[in-house]
Amino acid sequence: MAADTPYTSRLPQRVAVTGASGLIGGALVASLRAQGGEVRRLVRRPPGNGQEARWDPSGQDRAANVAALRDCDAVVHLAGAGVSDRRWTKSYKRRIRDSRVLGTTAIAEAIAAQPTPPRVFLCGSAIGYYGYTGDRAVDEDAGPGTGFLADLSQEWEAAAEPARRAGVRTVQLRTGLVVARKGGAWGKLFPIFRAGIGGRIGNGRQYWSAISLTDHVAALRFLLQEDNELAGPVNLTGPHPATNREVTRVMGRVLHRPTLFPVPSPVLRVVLGEFAQDVTGSQRVLPARLQSAGFTFQHPTVEDAVRAALG
Repeated sequence: MAADTPYTSRLPQRVAVTGASGLIGGALVASLRAQGGEVRRLVRRPPGNGQEARWDPSGQDRAANVAALRDCDAVVHLAGAGVSDRRWTKSYKRRIRDSRVLGTTAIAEAIAAQPTPPRVFLCGSAIGYYGYTGDRAVDEDAGPGTGFLADLSQEWEAAAEPARRAGVRTVQLRTGLVVARKGGAWGKLFPIFRAGIGGRIGNGRQYWSAISLTDHVAALRFLLQEDNELAGPVNLTGPHPATNREVTRVMGRVLHRPTLFPVPSPVLRVVLGEFAQDVTGSQRVLPARLQSAGFTFQHPTVEDAVRAALG
């Protein structure tokens, strides 16, 4: 991150991060370390150096989890099996669920067991919590939707309860689509559109709620600040959701490529199985609590985010 990265003051000195090898976790670790912070990467394998600690996401090795978080001022929990990495078989859906619910329970219980608990716990979640909202814009006051991701998100967020009960400021990070050149669902779009074979998905009217990787990391830093009082669910999406048709136009315009090849919904169902419903489902989600708290987006539109990813 550049020297002018926002929200550099009043950050906790010692931060533990799970999922540190992932897209968001890796960027967060680099950002915090660039500002002189001490970051402890929690890994499942034997630690490779003094900046790593082993943890057990199944929760069976409770002692290891408690030790991994000792003396930390903050914990950021981002680990979980990729939702879009594989076709949703029954066994992979179980893996997605267990990696989030069991892992969050393990971390939250380890936080609660600390002699001096950390001041803040940022825990991953997803805008899948809201289900499909169609054209209706929703913020954090909206109730849960239905479907696999909505049910999963409710379980996932409930699993953080031990940390909250221990008096730790706990934030559920309801993340949308993260726009990055490499990694995540959007990273798979760039090669397709560069090749000139990108196009709208389904009817193109479904809303995609996206956020640039830079803004996502900045939002995490904002939420980590010691004088920040936000707790509970916080939407990590840009302030201007766009339809898939609009996203398609942006990708074509920025990459200077045609976008003539729409992907029909039946084809998606063959390729993606049940996950195709979430690709064609509409989620128009607004970051109301972030904006009310004073967070400023560097890339407020999808086009801003796409250009930032390529820049």
